[in-house]
Amino acid sequence: MRVYIPATMDLVADLLAAGRTPAPVSAYAVTAALRSWVERDGAADDEQLELAAQGEAARASLRLLAHSPASQPRRVVLAAEVPDVGVRVEDDSDLFEPGQVTLTVAVPAPWLRAVHLDEPAAAADVRAAAAAVTAADNGDAAAESVVGLAEARELLWYAPGELETVNAASS
Repeated sequence: MRVYIPATMDLVADLLAAGRTPAPVSAYAVTAALRSWVERDGAADDEQLELAAQGEAARASLRLLAHSPASQPRRVVLAAEVPDVGVRVEDDSDLFEPGQVTLTVAVPAPWLRAVHLDEPAAAADVRAAAAAVTAADNGDAAAESVVGLAEARELLWYAPGELETVNAASS
């Protein structure tokens, strides 16, 4: 199953050092609940559904940054292929957002398929969004507008083999 793991640059450094993510960890995927949520206004193709899961992971990355103010202000999403047996889907739980899953296994670096992250020029928008994301999640329209500025920025795509270079350039 393709999953999108929210992260920060600090977590990327940890991944590089350990060779795998920790487990369990929350991630996002195309689940029945995400499909229903995305398609409430009409049909969506696979690419739109994958982008929605990635977008939810990017927003979760903002939440991680909100709790790690010393971390670089860059949203990071790790795309990985994880065997279905290592992914727990709880679409019926009130504790989870559409598409949120739990990875019950550590994700080794070879399972990574892509790394998505903000360009350094997005730092001010991302910093402001990280400060506003909790209020936005609670329905504050002004905070949602601030988060929207960061979410309007497209994440850059990197191959997994470029992770060390990206991490070194970010240090």
